[in-house]
Amino acid sequence: MITQRPKGTQDWFGSNMYKRTRIEELARELCRTYHIKEVITPVFEHTVLFQRGVGETTDVVQKEMYTFLDKGERSITLKPEGTAGAIRAYLENNLYAESQPTKLFYVTPAFRYEQPQSGRLRQHHQFGVEFIGSKSPLAEVELITLITTLIEKIGLKNAKLHINSIGCNNCRKLYNEALLKYLKQHEEHLCPTCLERMSINPLRVLDCKVPSCKEIVKDAPRTVEYLDEECKNHFDELQDLLKELKIPFEIDTGIVRGLDYYTKTVFEFVNEDGFTLCGGGRYDNLIHEIDEKQDIPSVGFGMGIERIIYFLDKEQIELEPEPAIELYVGILGKEAKAEAYKIVNRLRNAGIIVETDYMDRSVKAQMKYANKIGARNAVIIGADELAGNTVIIKNMENGEQTETALNKITDYFIL
Repeated sequence: MITQRPKGTQDWFGSNMYKRTRIEELARELCRTYHIKEVITPVFEHTVLFQRGVGETTDVVQKEMYTFLDKGERSITLKPEGTAGAIRAYLENNLYAESQPTKLFYVTPAFRYEQPQSGRLRQHHQFGVEFIGSKSPLAEVELITLITTLIEKIGLKNAKLHINSIGCNNCRKLYNEALLKYLKQHEEHLCPTCLERMSINPLRVLDCKVPSCKEIVKDAPRTVEYLDEECKNHFDELQDLLKELKIPFEIDTGIVRGLDYYTKTVFEFVNEDGFTLCGGGRYDNLIHEIDEKQDIPSVGFGMGIERIIYFLDKEQIELEPEPAIELYVGILGKEAKAEAYKIVNRLRNAGIIVETDYMDRSVKAQMKYANKIGARNAVIIGADELAGNTVIIKNMENGEQTETALNKITDYFIL
């Protein structure tokens, strides 16, 4: 064998592949009922998109991006998240000229160079939604409702909504001054990264994972204490809407999210062990950061599919089973192959899941194989069945046998 898969990546097959496919199907079905259209953007973009959109001070940009020069000496980055690319596509393709709002979803690979751990890989996959064009907190409520429904359909238990407001640029200025004043009292105990962040974007210090820094920021000023009237009214209305819709939530002033583009609302769905299942929020300044000619509000979220699968397994939750093989068509003798496969093809065209023999097994081995793959029924077609236009269908679950005409076998399974 020449090599192994790179660290932090995963091969998809078997039960994990089915879980991933089913989660994506549920997400797509739900987006259809919300009239959210799918968007697919390139796996790589020009690096400047993420530097401007995601933020120079974030861990993603500073430490985690896969960035390289292409053959034209252009700086290219594998997408670390889905939002920036979706917003770039919205702008470049003039989707803002269409009736607003624009609602887009994506299922995309994302790449981050970080230490692999449970539910977090260097190449992972995100389901995300971008709701563009509305300032109303009802846009946040729509996404929160969608996530709540999806989590229920998947079957995860005890996922609770946590919300916070980090304000806009106006109230952030006052808040940053208060936070910086507080942090300077403790700067000798802050990590080197946070010392650097203090002068660039103090809010990022609140998101530090270093234990000593986490302990310091526990008593730091909170953004909700510095909201201006507009941001406070927005946050109050969001809470009122959630209460009216009976969506339980908890105000968590520790949430700031890890990307610079967030404004006002930020939210996470957190399980009973304190692990984040998905997160998002409002980013009214992001479009302006990418294109200074535009100033359009937006809100969105991202959900890591690998993380969802990890918690499904941890909570021992089974998705609905994969559809069973309805019929195994066994073949006895060379002369029966073509006719048997015609029947297989006819049944498949009718939407019936059918399997057959490709290994020239004996009849005994074929029946054993049919049982192993979980076929509900089995039939053997040989010279006698062809001559008499009659087959015996065996129910593999209870052993019952039913005789039917060979040319009526499709009707047997459709009726």
